[in-house]
Amino acid sequence: MHDFNITRAARAVVRVTDLNTARNFYVNGLGFIETESDENHIYLRGLEERGHHSYVLKKAEQPGVEVISYKVEQDRDLDSLAALFEGKGMKLKWFAKGSQQALGRAFRVQDISGIPVEFFCSMDTVERLLQRYDLYRGARMQRIDHFNCMVPDVQNAYDFYRNELGYACSEYTMTKNNDIWAAWLHRKPAVHDIAFMNGKGPRLHHVGFWLSDPMSVIHTCDVLASLGYAKSIERGPGRHGLSNAFFLYLRDPDGNRIELYTGDYFTGDADFEPIRWDLDDPQRATFWGHEPPDSWFNEAMPFVDFNTGKPVVVQEAKLEQRKPDFIV
Repeated sequence: MHDFNITRAARAVVRVTDLNTARNFYVNGLGFIETESDENHIYLRGLEERGHHSYVLKKAEQPGVEVISYKVEQDRDLDSLAALFEGKGMKLKWFAKGSQQALGRAFRVQDISGIPVEFFCSMDTVERLLQRYDLYRGARMQRIDHFNCMVPDVQNAYDFYRNELGYACSEYTMTKNNDIWAAWLHRKPAVHDIAFMNGKGPRLHHVGFWLSDPMSVIHTCDVLASLGYAKSIERGPGRHGLSNAFFLYLRDPDGNRIELYTGDYFTGDADFEPIRWDLDDPQRATFWGHEPPDSWFNEAMPFVDFNTGKPVVVQEAKLEQRKPDFIV
């Protein structure tokens, strides 16, 4: 048993080069709610979220990802988690309550793969807009769902999050040599809060946001095309074999990737058995849909070192990089 409780994926802080351009894409195009903004930040949330924000756009000279964040159940969980990381020689950076907009006490640390992660307990609350249907537009964005990261050693990341942080596995991909090529791990009772994929890293592949139904995904395509963002659609719509999700992948004006996501399933039973996929199964990543472009496999967003402000050093993947065949 662990003496802390991580509850879910909660927010990401992403760098953009022009706030007004980013606002037009995320707010006018995708329908995020803009909770607040200043000269350097835009704080966004989904319609059903009570938290002040789940996605922060931060003005910078170059795109990149500052941190991905998880919420814990109680404030004392932060101290227990901090002790775990410090016991393994990992350096922490603490943030006092109020030093980050709307956020309580928090700390950041580079995890076993070098990913800058953050843990916090409290965030200012705002009006939940789920039934304000008059405000629905774009993708009718509901909430943040998950992160997906490319890491050089998936087995190492899998072991750390399972054994040390108490995550459970919903689905995983194995090679012919029984190496874990990718894994979907969760704290909330859904398919994932974090996924790790074999690749050059650490890099953030995407942040996933939950939509209420597949028609919201389709509607998003129509809205983006009407606003001149058709080329922002990188992959989809389609359905994953893994997770069963109906998906759409987008690139914002700075190249940051997000996934619009709906249709996964409940994983909360104690006797749930993780689902194994063979790497060569063509329906693993695409149950149906068009073949994804090479950019989806090769490109990802760099993380920023929270101590130096420079990009986190990446390493080549331990396993062979594979682009499987897909059923169209």
